[in-house]
Amino acid sequence: MLDKTGIAKRIAQELRDGWYVNLGIGIPTLVANYVDKNITVEFQSENGILGMGPFPYEGEEDADLINAGKQTVTLLPGASIFDSSMSFSMIRGQHVQLTVLGAMEVSQNGDIANWKIPGKMVKGMGGAMDLVASAKNIIVAMMHTNKAGESKLLPECTLPLTGVACVTKVVTELAVMEIKDGAFHLLERAPGVTVEQIKNATAGKLVISGEVPEMKLD
Repeated sequence: MLDKTGIAKRIAQELRDGWYVNLGIGIPTLVANYVDKNITVEFQSENGILGMGPFPYEGEEDADLINAGKQTVTLLPGASIFDSSMSFSMIRGQHVQLTVLGAMEVSQNGDIANWKIPGKMVKGMGGAMDLVASAKNIIVAMMHTNKAGESKLLPECTLPLTGVACVTKVVTELAVMEIKDGAFHLLERAPGVTVEQIKNATAGKLVISGEVPEMKLD
């Protein structure tokens, strides 16, 4: 199985030269640490950063330079800082080629629930609502099951939805799956993970075609 770093490394392989990419809080923020050195990608944070770099080394943090998740970050040469209205104009205007989000649940139809658990206090939906409504390419980085061992890849989400039919791919510690035609289509399995393990951990409809290759992370 992969750890959170492994999930981020695999998602980094989806990046393309010249793309503008938004990274949500949690696992997605780690993606910035594993960009192929042969491509240029501009990371956007909805609190008003374009050109966000990897996390700073210990002792080099700038408390005034944070991402949307309030984590300290770095800026790449040529980066810019602006207000939230301009940031969300960029998102709503579909100027972001890829959005990477965390999730509590994803359905086989591509619905995503990532902002609220009923009965628990939350600060609000945040920028995820705009991101899922505007982005055409959304990859979810998440753990395949919850702490109780129950699948988070479901026929239908049970938690309040953030967006409907918007997720294109899911990368977990077990697998890479594409969502299309109302099902999870298994593309790759994590090193050491069997197809049977993935089937047992997936409650939603899972389509398996032929031999499923193992992820290559190096």
